[in-house]
Amino acid sequence: MSERIDVEDLLRQLAPQVLGALLRRYGNWEMCEDALQEALFEVSDDWERHGVPEHPRGLLVTVANRRMIDQIRRESARRDREARTLVGAPPAELLRLPGADEDIDRDDSLILLFMCCHPALSAPSQIALTLRSLGGLSTREIAGAFFVPEATMAQRISRAKQRIREVGASFSIPPADELEMRVSVVHHVLYLIFNEGYTTSSGPGIHRADLTAEAIRLTRELRRLRPFDTETSGLLALMLLTEARRPARVDAAGDLVPLAEQERTMWDQALIREGIALVTEALSRGSVGPYQLQAAIAAVHDEAETADDTDWPQILALYEMLDYVAPNPMATVNRAVAVGMVQGPLAGLALLGTLDGDERVSNHHLFFAVRGHLLEMAGDAPGAQRAFTLAARRTASLPERRYLEKRAGGRGLRVGSAEE
Repeated sequence: MSERIDVEDLLRQLAPQVLGALLRRYGNWEMCEDALQEALFEVSDDWERHGVPEHPRGLLVTVANRRMIDQIRRESARRDREARTLVGAPPAELLRLPGADEDIDRDDSLILLFMCCHPALSAPSQIALTLRSLGGLSTREIAGAFFVPEATMAQRISRAKQRIREVGASFSIPPADELEMRVSVVHHVLYLIFNEGYTTSSGPGIHRADLTAEAIRLTRELRRLRPFDTETSGLLALMLLTEARRPARVDAAGDLVPLAEQERTMWDQALIREGIALVTEALSRGSVGPYQLQAAIAAVHDEAETADDTDWPQILALYEMLDYVAPNPMATVNRAVAVGMVQGPLAGLALLGTLDGDERVSNHHLFFAVRGHLLEMAGDAPGAQRAFTLAARRTASLPERRYLEKRAGGRGLRVGSAEE
């Protein structure tokens, strides 16, 4: 046993794995989630008081199975009919715990990920369901990410589960002809999970290491399944190169430290080497996609020994390619920073101005943060103060808000210090 393991973090990591085991066995999403939640509640206090057992996932699967059986029995008694009518399997099969012949330690997270990305679901539903089932985000957190009411998001997730039941989706890796259709959505979902972990959209903390670790783990699994897919390699490289900087992103007081001011000796060099190797190999194999380009941009940042050594012309060229390959207003916001560093702040502001009125980004805090940064570079202190103030009002992340309020007050301003 180990008293030093963070139980909450461990249970958050194990939850999607156990949900996958339950779905493989029973198939009823709502009941499996309820059983999992009961099991998490049951073991949490015990593990906090007595320590984590030697095989926590196996024990949690066993407890969740028991809670599932309890649900089946309650439903059977209430409706006065056989369990086979409820879940479509023989009662004798349903009401037994996993035996020695079953792989209790099998991790079905990747299968769960593909099921969440089923083609019968809309893209927003695929993303929401994955963030809920694999990312461990609450319905409220997901609603905030989508800028919709919590009740709307709850209905969306519930309908997605119902739709999966209606189409009779099997709990297995999709066949080859379906696999290709789902991969781009899977990439996007993993990207969102990582981003939510690296910079949380709300709350007192700047990051959630459990989400970044889970996104990296699932992307590694996807690459193992599809080693020929250069965009999967690019996505993994992007995550590793970004995650490498996490130890330097906050100071001792928990305040955000912008990229240009980070202590680069704190960056994880092993992750940087792995990420650079991945993106270099992927770019050499032909077709270039947005994740490879974003990884290449991250690599240029990570390779610079100091902020002044950053190769901004190369970063600008990569952003121009990214805007060509996958036009995206947020990529244009980031390109405006590179334009400002290479061609001057007025050129960066002119590019940023092309997004005025674009509802996808024109009300986002990063849009105003970049405007403030470029105005400060141009010597317009009052304009920068107004922009940073507007940015601070538009983020639900407390560390980001403190940082932006500091910038609005004229403290901590430095050329090239905008957060990536």
